[in-house]
Amino acid sequence: MKLSVPGRAAAAAVIAVTGLLTTSAISSAAPSPTAAAPDISVANVQGHLSQLQSIASSNGGNRAHGSAGYKASIDYVKGKLDEAGFTTSLQEFTSNGKTGYNLIADWPGGDADQVVMAGSHLDSVDEGPGINDNGSGSAAILETALTVAKEQYKPTKHLRFAWWGAEELGLVGSSHYVDKLPADERSKIKDYLNFDMIGSPNPGYFVYDDDPTIEKTFKDFYGGLDLATEPDEEGDGRSDHAPFKDAGVPVGGLFSGADYKKTAEQAQNWGGTAGEPFDKCYHSACDTASNIDGTALDHNSDAVAYAVWGLSS
Repeated sequence: MKLSVPGRAAAAAVIAVTGLLTTSAISSAAPSPTAAAPDISVANVQGHLSQLQSIASSNGGNRAHGSAGYKASIDYVKGKLDEAGFTTSLQEFTSNGKTGYNLIADWPGGDADQVVMAGSHLDSVDEGPGINDNGSGSAAILETALTVAKEQYKPTKHLRFAWWGAEELGLVGSSHYVDKLPADERSKIKDYLNFDMIGSPNPGYFVYDDDPTIEKTFKDFYGGLDLATEPDEEGDGRSDHAPFKDAGVPVGGLFSGADYKKTAEQAQNWGGTAGEPFDKCYHSACDTASNIDGTALDHNSDAVAYAVWGLSS
């Protein structure tokens, strides 16, 4: 997640988007997401995080935009997706005089005029390897995509996954993608789901409240776990959903908290330590593979699949 810039969050939130499908339409027209969505192996998600940690350790300690570590991260994710049968493409852009990359992966089939898209930024800051921010979201959607392939899932809608570059420099990669997408292609994206920091070591369970249908999908999942959720206020407008929202695409997503401090009420609801940041290693060298809460990563990875299956069926 990028650093907060005064006024950026407000600017990113100026367009309110209503759901294209009502809640009753989802329940009557689609199978239950709970029944349809498979369990996502948290061990596999953690395995991807170990690979991203190794990449950072071998490339100066980070995976930042323009670095060898970022390119190696892109190559790792792309290799997994190519092997699984996705159609992948790299989109190049330039920022701060360095070449960046977005990775787009399409699962064959589904209605091409109705796209459900899940994305996460893959870059870290210069100061550290970025395993929670945002290896966690990137690994979760990677394993969800690989599970789509393993299950040979045949969604009604078309599925697309994306890994964004240069988010930490101001949502550069995702903004480039949205700006370059023709208007008719942009209108085909019915849901954009964003996952940025979902394994924080002192975790909260925050759900974006931008689109009511997407929000309800996630809240239904956590309700099934008897887990309370809160609207995401800390990260609002600070991640890659913002360019999509500004373009009129319905957006939603998950967040487990950054440098805000957990309140006593939140600690009572979720466990952890009140008065401490959700992620004390936010944008720091200590954001390593040990900076992850496995339970939060497990729940949130399963929530990714629940939404992907539920909204695309």
